[in-house]
Amino acid sequence: MDSTATEPQLTEPYLTTVLSNAGLGVEYVRAEGNTVFHLGADGEEVPVTDYCGGYASLILGHNNAELTAHAKAVLDSGIPVYAQFSGHSAANRLAVRLNEIVSRETGTTEPYFAHFASTGAEAIETAVKHAEFDRVLKVSALMGEIGGHVQEAREAAKEGRLQVADSAFAAVGIQAPPATAAGSPAEALEHLLDAVARRNGEVAGRPPVLLALEGSFHGKLTGSVQLTHNSAFRSAFGGLGTQAHFVPPNQPDVLTKTVDGIRDQARVLDVVVTDDVADVVERDFPAFCAFLLEPIQGEGGIRVLDRASAEHLQSVAAAADCPLLIDEIQTGLGRTGAFLASSLVGLRGDYYVLSKSLGGGIAKSSVVLVHQKRYRGEFEMVHSSTFAKDGFSTAIAHKVVELLEADGGAAYQQVVERGEMLRAALDRVRADYPEVVKDTRGKGLLQGLELHDQSGSASATISGAAQGGFLGYVAAGYLLGAHRIRVLPTASAPNTLRFAPSLHLTQEETDHLEAALRDLCAVFRDADERRLTG
Repeated sequence: MDSTATEPQLTEPYLTTVLSNAGLGVEYVRAEGNTVFHLGADGEEVPVTDYCGGYASLILGHNNAELTAHAKAVLDSGIPVYAQFSGHSAANRLAVRLNEIVSRETGTTEPYFAHFASTGAEAIETAVKHAEFDRVLKVSALMGEIGGHVQEAREAAKEGRLQVADSAFAAVGIQAPPATAAGSPAEALEHLLDAVARRNGEVAGRPPVLLALEGSFHGKLTGSVQLTHNSAFRSAFGGLGTQAHFVPPNQPDVLTKTVDGIRDQARVLDVVVTDDVADVVERDFPAFCAFLLEPIQGEGGIRVLDRASAEHLQSVAAAADCPLLIDEIQTGLGRTGAFLASSLVGLRGDYYVLSKSLGGGIAKSSVVLVHQKRYRGEFEMVHSSTFAKDGFSTAIAHKVVELLEADGGAAYQQVVERGEMLRAALDRVRADYPEVVKDTRGKGLLQGLELHDQSGSASATISGAAQGGFLGYVAAGYLLGAHRIRVLPTASAPNTLRFAPSLHLTQEETDHLEAALRDLCAVFRDADERRLTG
């Protein structure tokens, strides 16, 4: 007797029920390539073509033979997996290799320094934490410089050789003291400095500004969830971290207006003495912590950032001295036909975050790459992670990169070709079922198919799912049950099905998907309740 049948469900029981109701409550027992297997009622394995790909974590497929052999060799070698606070040559070799690839794709010649982590969300928080560390040190340097100027003015006033310009009082929005009440230049100066200190304290006391795009997804941890646009994930935790400013993608004018408005409100005052006359000037304040973006919004519905918007975003961020943090967790490692999807639209990041396929489907691995001009070595002493930079995951990641780069980067061309094959199939379905399929979009082997809203369907199951935001899950359940196709919708756009297979995708697998999608569209078009629930 199978003891699991009588065990209480103590692991995510709510989610387990939701999956079961959608026809997705299946446990997979084996996987290889683009296929996962579950056990049928007779105990035999049932193959399922997997288009989820570990949420884009499996660019090389399930249990890639070369990676598996390498993993066994690494473990058999007896290397210490965890030897914190020691040398890690494997991690450094990986960092060097990543730098070579980034330089090739972006033209950047300065190095990026690597911080390793275990997961994508952890790496996002590490990157943001570093960016804030850099910002705070810049704030400290600026305020120290202003403090030095204040001291110089006080010394001059103490010696009786300083006058305060009327324009200085106007600059801080106060009246100059009457001549009879001024008392002395020192007292007039202190009157001015009190106002300057209040203004600067108010600006410096504001939380750092974090920018992200509408539709973004950067994780669900305490900090990273503040950068995820979907309010269903974020709203309950708003009191736990700094809130992001979300701007619409591919709308340059809105971005410019938002950034300019923040910059106008984030200026501090400095006291300058010229020819024994004290005046006040405005100084730009380092208000921006980081601007986070995904070249393709995966959870946001497979939304691609276009080149024109990317170029504008790059220039606006540079003008505001706002570090650009590019989230390549889902899009990196060749998923779109280049190692970095951002390079395809001309973006250059101050920070890059990589994860998912970096672990090859075997290890949990992520890395933050920080450009030399932003890097703060002191950060290494205030941030650490027990499971980061370990001997196993970095060895696996290096092998992943080696396989992608082999034969002159043949894997990237393979992604382009298989991606075109997949997209052509999705486009044919869209063309033949325009009343069901609203859009197809994506790049390489990260593709999406968006369904029209079906709230008005004559099928109670279809209309109810659409009204409840579960249409994509019902579609996924049908594809799994009727066609042995595993696919899931994107989290923040549940009417969009995401397709992220490995680069080993075959024509046969693609034809299988196309036939299954055509059947799904026919069921939705005809509101065929019997076939859907049967």
